[in-house]
Amino acid sequence: QVHVAASGGDSVQIGGSLRLSCAAGGDTASVKCMSWYRQAPGKEAAGAEGLGAFFFELGRTYIAASVKGRFTVSRDDVKTTIFLQMTEMAPEDTATYFCAADSRPGCEHFDTRGYLYRGRQGTQVTVSS
Repeated sequence: QVHVAASGGDSVQIGGSLRLSCAAGGDTASVKCMSWYRQAPGKEAAGAEGLGAFFFELGRTYIAASVKGRFTVSRDDVKTTIFLQMTEMAPEDTATYFCAADSRPGCEHFDTRGYLYRGRQGTQVTVSS
């Protein structure tokens, strides 16, 4: 079993930056992929937006087109932890941010919102003037 926890959410001003962290625990040696997605206020879980992922076996990242150029995904060199660096933030980035992990082969092809191990609680990000 793997569990994940997202942290680092805060209130930021328009145009500001913020870095979120997602730490995996449990059977971390089995983790092949970790991802970020967000749920905007008032939207149901089915409407969550996938943002990006890190594929550990491939050593590469994925960023959704909607946030490419502003958001980047990276990993800690030692721990099974990934980060979401957000820049040029706008009010539409206000959301609860979640992370997830997957240990299944081929997870780099899966929907980043559907990974096997999803955090129950996200971290809140609010962008305002």
